[in-house]
Amino acid sequence: MPGICGPPNSKASQLDKWQLIVARADLNNVASPDASLAWNFLFWSAHMSSELSVRFVTPHDYDRWLPLWDGYNAFYGRSGATALSPDITRMTWARFFDAYEPVHALVAERGGELVGLTHYLFHRSTTAIEPACYLQDLFTAQAARVKGVGRALINGVCEQARRAGCPRVYWQTHESNHTAMQLYDKIAERSGFVVYRKRF
Repeated sequence: MPGICGPPNSKASQLDKWQLIVARADLNNVASPDASLAWNFLFWSAHMSSELSVRFVTPHDYDRWLPLWDGYNAFYGRSGATALSPDITRMTWARFFDAYEPVHALVAERGGELVGLTHYLFHRSTTAIEPACYLQDLFTAQAARVKGVGRALINGVCEQARRAGCPRVYWQTHESNHTAMQLYDKIAERSGFVVYRKRF
């Protein structure tokens, strides 16, 4: 079954696809909607700030992504005896590059180092025709915090959601995460809903 927001595609090659579209347009000296979208994507990816870029994760990023992923999980108490199973990490990583999976990943890069990550997914809704976008994970390296990384990653997810036809992006955080909520309160609105869960 194709992904929710479109037909199967190679996620890892999305940036290369945009670059190829731009190159073809330049070669033929023509303007096209695809070329315009590609230019917009490349500009957004490379110019979030003079130093920071947000892009899709690639298979070559694993060794740099993993410490961020471990740091994110440790922040929420998933470390040591309560750490995630390595099988979960391997499956999560594999899903980013499976065209039939609705799970995606962006990373923030500065000076050749990955300084943040975000994972998001598309899903159906009973109250809308369009898919919804859930931003599930967001993490910034300790040394890169309060420097616009989190905002840039959220903006990156919002841009991808708009392109997929999603009318909204939503996320949640722990009630104790006051630092993150200072940012969230500036760029989004609180839904007023309380999250419940029941474990089995």
